[in-house]
Amino acid sequence: MHDHATVWVPKSSLGKWFESRLPVGGLIHSSFVAFPVPRNLNYFWTTGGIAFTFLIIQIVTGVVLAMHYVPEATKAFDSVEHIMRNVNYGWMLRYMHANGASMFFVAVYLHIFRNLYYGSYKAPREILYILGIIIFLLMMAAAFMGYVLPWGQMSFWGATVITNLFSAIPQIGDTIVSFLWGGYSVGDPTLNRFFSLHYLLPFMIVGVVVLHIWALHVPGNNNPTGIPIQSGKDAVPFHPYMTVKDSFAITIFMIFFAWWVFFMSNYLGHADNYIPANPAVTPSHIVPEWYFLPFYAILRAIPDKLGGVLAMFGAIVVLALVPWLDTSKVRSAAYRPLYKQFFWVFVVVCILLGWLGSKPAEGIYVIAARIATAYYFAHFLIVLPLLGLFERPLPMPNSIVESVLGHSVKGAGGMPVGAAAEPQAKG
Repeated sequence: MHDHATVWVPKSSLGKWFESRLPVGGLIHSSFVAFPVPRNLNYFWTTGGIAFTFLIIQIVTGVVLAMHYVPEATKAFDSVEHIMRNVNYGWMLRYMHANGASMFFVAVYLHIFRNLYYGSYKAPREILYILGIIIFLLMMAAAFMGYVLPWGQMSFWGATVITNLFSAIPQIGDTIVSFLWGGYSVGDPTLNRFFSLHYLLPFMIVGVVVLHIWALHVPGNNNPTGIPIQSGKDAVPFHPYMTVKDSFAITIFMIFFAWWVFFMSNYLGHADNYIPANPAVTPSHIVPEWYFLPFYAILRAIPDKLGGVLAMFGAIVVLALVPWLDTSKVRSAAYRPLYKQFFWVFVVVCILLGWLGSKPAEGIYVIAARIATAYYFAHFLIVLPLLGLFERPLPMPNSIVESVLGHSVKGAGGMPVGAAAEPQAKG
């Protein structure tokens, strides 16, 4: 995949002058126009483009909202109401920003599950995958800090509960909590810190996304078969084939997004966040945003505070270790019958953890959360390593073309395209 660079020559004299000094056009052309992609990519490969679209939406709407928001404890809640009632289209910007965060996580979660199903984390894409996990962590940090900014009851107490978790860290826990709070409790300094970081983190995400795309263009795209591009027939140019597919998927997803913005604006939020923050009144049930619920369930499943914190962060760490925990030489679950079954069990467990995270930490909910948490870690630490040793994969096609057309495609000399070309040993 290293031979995809193209020589792009601008038509205008000004373009040629600029390109000879700063070859941005050639970089864009070689990366997003002429770049070869496997011809069998399905719509799950559009989730990256969808996620990037929502990153841009979050930055644009966030910058405009920041022009009217007041990061001060006695004024933050009223400033949000001012945006909703007095700023031109402020209600739409706020709903786009709030629901856009959820759509961003939907796209990223689909992206992660697609990677796990098709083995896109395997060599030589480990760095690409790790950069994706870093983006996920930065997203979670930005989303948590953004949820605090409306300074409603759920915002205030969510910040209190989550920041208090760091106090479980031996020796340095209390120092970290005091630094996050800017004092001895969640208050005005906390709000200022979170506002500053919430504004900064999306631009950090953009930087890591650039590295993520760069890392993608070194080995090239994975594909549903997991077989690398072996001939010109296996690939098509990125434009117009993937640009059209990406544009169609983004359009459909934007219609879905518009439905949430205009018809279900507050459905994904919490009613208590329309009550101003009150340190003297604790909500009966503190619930984070839906995209944190699986990790929240893991946190509460462990009876020990430090153990719960370690399990919650360990759930992400173990996700980052997948390239080394999966011992199978076959990438795609399409040719791994046992892994496919375990994968769908894992998906159900993740959904179950999300549901359990929204329930009170009592009775059967805690027991179910502990069982689901145990399976979550067992999937990575036990199932993946052992499957690679005992699973018998299905026969794989010789090339991407063969997987698309459904039969062997003959190349020069009558050999199947993509077949091994190693010379046979002579007796």
